[in-house]
Amino acid sequence: MDAFRIIAEKQALQWFAQIFDKTGPTFEQNVLGVKGVDTIEPENLEAILSTKFSAYGLGARSPTFAPLLGDGIFTQEAAPWKHSRDMLRPLFSLNRANIFTQVEEHTEYLVNCIPTGQFVDLQTLFFRFTFDTTTFLLFGKSMNSLQATFKRDESNTGEARFSEAFRVSQDFLFRRGRLGDLYWLIGGKEFRRQCSIVHEFIDEAVQAALSAEYQKDKAADVHSFLDALIQQTRDPKVLRDQLLNVMLAGRDTTACCLTWTFRLLAQHPDVLGKLRHEIGSVVGLGMTSRLPDRNDLKRMKYLNLVFKEVLRLYPSVPINSRTALEATTLPTGGGPDGTKPVMIRKGEAVGYSVYVMHRLKKLYGEDADSFRPERWDPDVENAMDLKNIGWGYLPFNGGPRICLGQEFALLEAGYVVVRILQKFRSFELELKDKDVVVGTENQEVTLVVASTNGCRVKAFE
Repeated sequence: MDAFRIIAEKQALQWFAQIFDKTGPTFEQNVLGVKGVDTIEPENLEAILSTKFSAYGLGARSPTFAPLLGDGIFTQEAAPWKHSRDMLRPLFSLNRANIFTQVEEHTEYLVNCIPTGQFVDLQTLFFRFTFDTTTFLLFGKSMNSLQATFKRDESNTGEARFSEAFRVSQDFLFRRGRLGDLYWLIGGKEFRRQCSIVHEFIDEAVQAALSAEYQKDKAADVHSFLDALIQQTRDPKVLRDQLLNVMLAGRDTTACCLTWTFRLLAQHPDVLGKLRHEIGSVVGLGMTSRLPDRNDLKRMKYLNLVFKEVLRLYPSVPINSRTALEATTLPTGGGPDGTKPVMIRKGEAVGYSVYVMHRLKKLYGEDADSFRPERWDPDVENAMDLKNIGWGYLPFNGGPRICLGQEFALLEAGYVVVRILQKFRSFELELKDKDVVVGTENQEVTLVVASTNGCRVKAFE
C-alpha cells in the first residue's frame, strides 16, 4: 500500500532510489505473493538486454499495455517485433530533408509562443511541439497545435483532449505494470474511456489516409510511416496500434527531455551562460544570429554534454522489466558479498531502473545527484572516468531493442534548445520551483518521466 501512496504523491522514482540504497544494487522482492528480482547493476543490465537477450521476454507487458497500445513495436516480440523494427528504421532517416524542414518550421512557432517577461509553461509547449512533428512523421501532415496556440485559435481542441487522455491512460499502464501478472486488478470504466478517446483520434487519421481522396491529394515527396504501413496492410486496428506505439516514442520522450533541460538550465545559470557562449560562437545570438543546420549542431560540444547530463538524470524510460523465458542467471548480486551470480527462475520478472542506476555514486562520483555537464568532458579533470561507462549509461535502452529514433530525437531537441537560447538570455523559475533540489521534485511517472509542476518560467531577451 505504501507504493500506491508514494506514486500518488509523485515521488515513485525517489522511493525506488531509497529502496536500492537500503538493500543494495540487486535484491529479491515479493509483490502480492509473486517473487521477482530488481537490479541496477550495469553488468546485469548488459546480460538482460544484450548477452542473454534471448533468455528474456517482455512478460506481461503485452496484456498490460494492450488496452491502450494494442499490438505494436513496444509490445511485440520475436518475428513481429523484428518486422516492425525493420519497417520503422527508415522513418527516422536524417537524410529526409522534409522532416528537418518540419522541425525548423514548428520550432519557429514554438519560439514565438514564448512571451518575454511573463510566466509560461514550457512543458505544455514542448508536448505540443513534439505532437506536431510526430504527427508529420506518422501521417505526412502535422496537426499544427502550436500554430493554433500562437494564433490563439480555441477551436483546435483535438490535441488537448488527446494529450490528456494519453497521459491518463499511461498513468494506468504504469500502475498496472507495477503489479506484474496481477495487472488486471487496475483498469475499469475510466481507463477504457481514456483509451477510447486516444483511439478515436488516431482512427480518424487512419480512415482519412485510407480514403481514395487522401491518396490522390497527397504530395509526392511526403512518405510517412502510415504510408509505409498501408502498403502492407489496410487493417485499421493494425495501423492504429503501430501508430500509437511510435507516437509514444516520438512525442513524449523528446518533450520530457526538453522540459528537464530547461528546468535545469534555469536552475544553473552558469551552465546556461556557457551554453549560450558556445551557441553564439557557432551561429550567433539575437538579431545577428543565423539558423543552425545539422553540421552546426554537431559542432556544439557543450550542447552534447548538456544533453548527456540531462538524460543521465532523467532518462527517457526510467524503469523497465523483463521476464525469464528459461532458467538463467544474472552475473552479479548474489552470495554473502553480493558478487556471485543470481539464479533467475523461468517466469520470474527482473525489474531494473536506469533512473536509479544513473545516480550511483560508484559510477558517477559523490556528486552523482547533481547536474554537472562537465563530468562528461574528457578534457576536464573528474573524479570518475566516464569514457568507458558502457552499460552504466543507458538513456535510450541498449542491445537489440535500443531506441531507433535516438539520433533524430537529439537533433530535434538540439535545434529547439539552440533556437530558444539564440533569442532568450535567461530564465526564471516560479518561486516554488527555484530552490527545489534536483531529483526531489514531484514527477509524473508513466512510461516516461515528466515534471508534475511543468516548467513554468519567465524568459528574458
